[in-house]
Amino acid sequence: MTKSKAFIQPLDRVAIALMLLLSLLIGLVIWQGDAVKPSVRNFTWQNQQIGADDISFSLTFSRPMDTKSVEENLKIDPPLAGKISWAGRRMVYTLLTPAPYGTNYQVQLQQAKDKFSQKQGQNRVLQPFTGSFRTRDRAILYIGVNPEEQGQLIFYNLTQEQKKVLTPKDLVVMDFEPFPDGGKVLFSAHTANNPDLLSAQLYTVTTGIFSKTGNRTEASGKVDLILDNKDYQNLKFDLSPDGQTIVIQRGNKSNPGDFGLWFLPTTSDKSGEKPTAKRLQSQPGGDFMITPDSKAVAVAQGQGAAIISLQGDASKPLDFLPQFGLVQAFSKDGSQAAMVKFNTDYTRDLFLVTNQGTQKPLLKTTGSILNCQFDPASPTLYCLLTQLVSKEEYIEQPYLVAIDIKTGEQKPLLVLPIEQRNVRMSLSPDGLGLLFDQVVSQTNSQAPLSTNTLKTDDGEAIATSSLWLMPLLPIADTTTAEIKPEKLPLAGFDPYWLP
Repeated sequence: MTKSKAFIQPLDRVAIALMLLLSLLIGLVIWQGDAVKPSVRNFTWQNQQIGADDISFSLTFSRPMDTKSVEENLKIDPPLAGKISWAGRRMVYTLLTPAPYGTNYQVQLQQAKDKFSQKQGQNRVLQPFTGSFRTRDRAILYIGVNPEEQGQLIFYNLTQEQKKVLTPKDLVVMDFEPFPDGGKVLFSAHTANNPDLLSAQLYTVTTGIFSKTGNRTEASGKVDLILDNKDYQNLKFDLSPDGQTIVIQRGNKSNPGDFGLWFLPTTSDKSGEKPTAKRLQSQPGGDFMITPDSKAVAVAQGQGAAIISLQGDASKPLDFLPQFGLVQAFSKDGSQAAMVKFNTDYTRDLFLVTNQGTQKPLLKTTGSILNCQFDPASPTLYCLLTQLVSKEEYIEQPYLVAIDIKTGEQKPLLVLPIEQRNVRMSLSPDGLGLLFDQVVSQTNSQAPLSTNTLKTDDGEAIATSSLWLMPLLPIADTTTAEIKPEKLPLAGFDPYWLP
């Protein structure tokens, strides 16, 4: 009698009911099999803002997938060409060319199947997935020439048509180079009340652009002094591709014969002390450029070009190329370089030099090779050249040309006015646009020069200057439509694309 009463207690009834319900559910699961749909657990570019250095994203799934069904159903809008690789449940999509800037993208995946579902007589389909990301805005930097912004560094967002003056009026910017993330710009400048071009100091200024995750960095216009000119003149500089090192050509104020290369870290060491410039113990040289791996610098020395370590013994070059006098450009991966050979007949040859020892001639000119840049999206080298049109007066005709580095084919892009030899160009990080300026020099009949007058590299005073944007097509494009540059509503010179 006692036992029967115990079994009919309310708590026991609830427990028995739960046990029966759980047994029923377990039986249903066993009978139906695993019916949980696979899903995308992680998308590495979700809600991020990417740049040209971001070349691949990955999708991580909750379970092993039928790779063919994933690859067939993956859609990117607008389309981005790429190749797919797998590592277990992780799929990696590597872009063949940088994603065009100023664009919003969607990644969609539907109807992809579980790897084992068909073997088990089931058809588990992936939960529909939609992800999104965007590329950086198309933005440029340049030096203003209008009276109200003369000599100041200016940021212009082409995507949003927004303009910001970054540097104060009391500094006249001479040269600049953005950091890899675009958040800061390294620049050299002298004060407005001191016209001496050799009095330049190095500074950084913030641009205020958004970071990779979409958060705004420091407000624009914050200027910091990086290197003064108390004992040495700062002549030229270059910023390493990783943004960690600055190489500066400096001259001793008290000893004109004492000049050479110095290097300066951009971040403090573990002690937190401000970095100081150190002498690079190597032979004096001319033009220089830091290598793509940020570990060495290519310097014109004597009758050749030397590659000098920034981390080891700089007195012993890592390599020396006696037949070339100048490195014009490195490819992004460092496997190729565009190098200039100076001939005894005063002509110049442009060579493609690879890390495998290949030396391939690309062109010869009677004028100058002013600038060359490798296209990140195709095997093309864009060059700004001049051709000698008058030996008596030494008049040079500037022009732009695209060179297919595989075939050597040359495609003329634009012939520039003879009187505008002081041209600067910059290739966009996505390879879709070329910026250049057209500087108009002051004549003797124009107003007398002030102490703050801007000057070209040749020392000519600048009266005004315009900026131009030329859209680019692949060199193999067979369309006959002529592409003409567009004049931007900006007055300035020395344009430079933000990374």
